Amino acid sequence: MVVNKSKAAFRTIAEVADELGVGTHVLRFWETKFSQIKPMKRSGGRRYYRPDDVELLRCIKDLLYVRRLTIEGAQKEIKNRGLKALIGETIQNDFFADVAEDNRSGENLLQETAAELRDIRSELLQALDA
Repeated sequence: MVVNKSKAAFRTIAEVADELGVGTHVLRFWETKFSQIKPMKRSGGRRYYRPDDVELLRCIKDLLYVRRLTIEGAQKEIKNRGLKALIGETIQNDFFADVAEDNRSGENLLQETAAELRDIRSELLQALDA
């Protein structure tokens, strides 16, 4: 259940499994069969999937569940066609566009917060002088 996360946000294995409609054990199994799946692992072995990882998993699910290929057939399809052909080149572009947008809104928030803090400081100095 992904709620209010940007496209650029990393996803936990549970969030990805829920989004794709498969079990977490299936994602772990796919990691053993598809070397292209490389989630970031934090301490304790917690997996965090990048947006491109999620798209790759979506593609693998399509190959296995929709096109009804075997694991071996899906591996060959990925090897023959390549990742970019399967998941597209726009994913990284969308990812970075979203990050840039988040940074701009973050900069505006910082500027507004700094202005509010200056106003509070001014009011406190006035109160101390009185």
